Amino acid sequence: MNTTNIMIVGVGGQGTLLASRILGNTALRLNHDVKVSEVHGMSQRGGSVVTYVKYGEKIYSPVICKGEADIIIAFEQLEALRWLPYLKKDGIIITSTHKINPAPVNAGAAEYPKDIIKIMIDMGIKVIDVDAFDLARKSGNNKASNVVLIGILAKLMKDKIGKDVYIEALREANPKIFEANLPAFNIGYDVG
Repeated sequence: MNTTNIMIVGVGGQGTLLASRILGNTALRLNHDVKVSEVHGMSQRGGSVVTYVKYGEKIYSPVICKGEADIIIAFEQLEALRWLPYLKKDGIIITSTHKINPAPVNAGAAEYPKDIIKIMIDMGIKVIDVDAFDLARKSGNNKASNVVLIGILAKLMKDKIGKDVYIEALREANPKIFEANLPAFNIGYDVG
């Protein structure tokens, strides 16, 4: 059994921890050995945040090194670009087109890079880009863009993992908000 390496990147407060719980629960339901990292970064200050999810037959460490990520799920496109060196040569980036200005941009000391998605595509990277924030809003839960992106991942991996496994993992990750998150997951799955 191969190891699957998934990085979840974003800005503090976007739900990287919930997304990593959903993916970890999904892999556990399939009897994989799973390692999920803690959140790394300035999660409470709107800074860059990354979590790692690794699963397979036997996993010894959750850390994903440069060039090892099969998939990067980015809640914000600048974060997709920032963590790009960690993607495998044939890896996939699932990214929201949503933009959140980092502190230097807000302070006027830097400009937000232009055409990030185009830059990645021109580099030969497979990019799945959607406005996850808008899709979450359409689902009735504008805080669920993270779950929209998990739905897109679920559709991408449908030949390996059934949709129902993700849905049960979503329920288990946080039962209190399951009903609010399910429409966001389904919209992501349908778009994916």
